[in-house]
Amino acid sequence: MLDKADKSKKSGPAIAGGPPLDFQDHLRQLEARGLVTHIDHAIDKDSELHPLVRWQFQGGLAEEQRRAFLFTNVVDGSGRRYDIPVAVGALGASPEIYAVGMGKPVADIGEAWTRAIAHPIAPVIVASAACQEVVIKGADLLKPGEGLARLPVPISTPGFDSAPYLTATLCITRDPETGVQNMGTYRAALKAQDRLGVRMSSRPGGAGGYLHWRKYQKRKQPMPCAIVIGCAPVVLFTGPQKLPIDVDEMAVAGGLAGAPIRIVKAVSVDLHVPADAEIVIEGLIDSELLEPEGPFGESHGHVALEDFNMSMRVTAITTKRKPVFVSIISQVTPSESSVMKKVAFEPMFLSHLRDQLGIRGIKRVAMHEPFTNLRKVIFLQFARGTAPTEVWRGLQGAASLRADCGKICIAVSEDIDPANADAIFWSLAYRSDPGIDMQIMPYRSAGHGPKSDKREDSTILIDATLKHDMPPLALPKQEFMERALTLWKELGLPPITPQPPWHGYSLGDWDAHYDIYARRAVEGRWAESGTETSKRRRGGLIPETPVRGVESPKKKS
Repeated sequence: MLDKADKSKKSGPAIAGGPPLDFQDHLRQLEARGLVTHIDHAIDKDSELHPLVRWQFQGGLAEEQRRAFLFTNVVDGSGRRYDIPVAVGALGASPEIYAVGMGKPVADIGEAWTRAIAHPIAPVIVASAACQEVVIKGADLLKPGEGLARLPVPISTPGFDSAPYLTATLCITRDPETGVQNMGTYRAALKAQDRLGVRMSSRPGGAGGYLHWRKYQKRKQPMPCAIVIGCAPVVLFTGPQKLPIDVDEMAVAGGLAGAPIRIVKAVSVDLHVPADAEIVIEGLIDSELLEPEGPFGESHGHVALEDFNMSMRVTAITTKRKPVFVSIISQVTPSESSVMKKVAFEPMFLSHLRDQLGIRGIKRVAMHEPFTNLRKVIFLQFARGTAPTEVWRGLQGAASLRADCGKICIAVSEDIDPANADAIFWSLAYRSDPGIDMQIMPYRSAGHGPKSDKREDSTILIDATLKHDMPPLALPKQEFMERALTLWKELGLPPITPQPPWHGYSLGDWDAHYDIYARRAVEGRWAESGTETSKRRRGGLIPETPVRGVESPKKKS
């Protein structure tokens, strides 16, 4: 079902070892790695398609078990059959899938973004392109089954969404003053065969497309917009990154690719679009009249209710001869959209703290994904013994890098896995004093979330790092847990995946003679220790008096 026609209009070969420069090439690379599940059974895009893929996020599968889904027999609620296959999960169902699109191992993704932003490569304009092999415009958009009705757009949250929605979008607009194009990922609802409802964030800071819209509004002119569905992943990945408004994302994508991105002039609006895209929807967004849009299930975990949002009149739809429609799983996290942000945002935050702010001791940044959708809760992992001043500088830096990220920032020590919420709670319970180790700062943007009358929020910073030596974690030592795991497998017990922390380790407060006691205990020689402690009995004490405070009292100044 993948397009193999008209090679002359397709992108040049990808750089050896580099990212795929065409979405269908990306799909083929995923296929070669066994990362695509084909569904040839008839699937209703309106009620079955997204719920089916959603189960790999809600069904307890590990990240590495998630796959891209390619649906080749798509129907809708009325029984109509579509001739365009639908791909879901092909951009970020797992970090591994995202990494294939980047042409880099997961560990190198952060560095790749930093280098691309610092060293962009301008796009190159071509005269003809695969994305314009089929052109539908004018009165043809309104023919039965044509226009937006031709596209197999799924319903993301059946039972709540008001319409099928474009989700894996790359919305291209241009600053009417500077001429710089902006690319953002915004949702778009089907309203008619030639009309979309488009939501671009208008909160403080605002989406790039929204800031452009305000300028067109002052000019009393409609805003040209091109919505790209399916293109080279390095191009599409720039949308969720929210780069500065004056940065040309297409050039950053070139930096990621290591070569110029091929672009072509749109057929009905004054914009340039990726030449090797699957589908491009061109149109004009009204800068005066807004239209009710929603409800729609959003990534903050709630259904966004009806708002007045932008109305886009479609002027043309262009496609490859055999395109693939691309959709993403969003809504409650973890989801495809949260994976796409997480693998890029975490190294970006770490680089900011370590390299720009010079925070000493910072080792890792983890953004909490399940339900909270990354932005609200951030964990910082610090090396043992990091100075409190550096911990607090790190917390403040993480909370202030982005207006929509870092409502709750918690610092932990390096023995705590910041991806393990249970370990975080343990650290909060035993390593933080709320009266000393917590700060609440007002005047934070409300950020991404359900609407409320409150326009501002607050920030919580908590230092839950280890501030002094403590006794070991009370689990069997690693050697004993490993021996038990081998025995578990030999006995044919149910498969298990060790969840850290799965063995005990020292936290600094431990005496050498305790090791002797422990060794005797596992060797069955515990009575020898009892003989020794019998000789150390004392009177005049109350139960639970620490031995070290009596036998080796600390000197008082």
